[in-house]
Amino acid sequence: MRDPYTILGIAKTADLAEIKKAYRKLAKKYHPDQSKDPKAKDKFAEVSAAYEILGDEAKRGQYDRGEIDAEGKPRFQGFEGFGAGAGPGGFTRRSPGGGFEHFEFRSAPGGGAAGFDASDLFSELFGAARRGGGGQQSRTSLPRGEDVSAEISVSLREAVHGGKSRVTLPTGRTLEVSIPAGIEDGQAIRLKGQGHPSAYGGETGDALVTVKIAKHPYFRVDNRDLRLDLPLTLYEAVLGAKVNVPTLDGKVELTVPAGSNGGRTLRLRGKGLPNPSGTPGDLLVTLRIVLPDGTDPDLTALAEKWQKQRPYDPRHDLA
Repeated sequence: MRDPYTILGIAKTADLAEIKKAYRKLAKKYHPDQSKDPKAKDKFAEVSAAYEILGDEAKRGQYDRGEIDAEGKPRFQGFEGFGAGAGPGGFTRRSPGGGFEHFEFRSAPGGGAAGFDASDLFSELFGAARRGGGGQQSRTSLPRGEDVSAEISVSLREAVHGGKSRVTLPTGRTLEVSIPAGIEDGQAIRLKGQGHPSAYGGETGDALVTVKIAKHPYFRVDNRDLRLDLPLTLYEAVLGAKVNVPTLDGKVELTVPAGSNGGRTLRLRGKGLPNPSGTPGDLLVTLRIVLPDGTDPDLTALAEKWQKQRPYDPRHDLA
């Protein structure tokens, strides 16, 4: 890491008030929730690490004397007949009087360096309105962890009636998600506290799971409406007919008016996707005229007769 003084843009003679002022300014500038800089997260972490050194009088002194580096790690020096003497809790160095001194790194309650607590500055940065009761710093006043995104595919039946589905999150956790009845394609389910943890002691982020409705053999989802292409014979289109149409609740009878063209859409109200908080969607049935398989001499003769005696141009309005 770079020199903490350089990161905060201050002189080595700066007092604690100047250090706090510089940190506060840069933390506001690079906070990921406020900055549009794509590198804001890294810069914010760098600024916070620099303040962790310089904002603590003991650590600042150790850094200035060369006892710790810019990351707060001890700089070890070997001695004749002795090792550097560094355990997980401290290090040993030769004292000015010729003996040896052992330094212990103690942790403050809840982790972190003793004597340093950035929460007071976060309180100033992000407003007293976010503080907890009684003047104590609450977790919600600290930067929360990042949210994660995932996607699951459910059948149309699951979307209509609800169910459960398993999803693997970017965090590596696999969870069972409850699918509410009537969910729409593209809606997201929020899983509270299943995102990334906060690097600053704030709340854990959430997981946002987007639901995609899998392709159905013949229904197509259009928001809360369903669409269906209905094959129709030539004589049903000409003469009109009553035909059975599949719906989510079983087959219903649909009246096809005489003289219906292919591509005409008929609406069956309330036969689309259910809506827990309002009116259900509709089933939109589009007619598709289908000719009989093979060659029919009578149909061919009729078509030739019409072509000669009753010609018409259905494409006359196309440019």
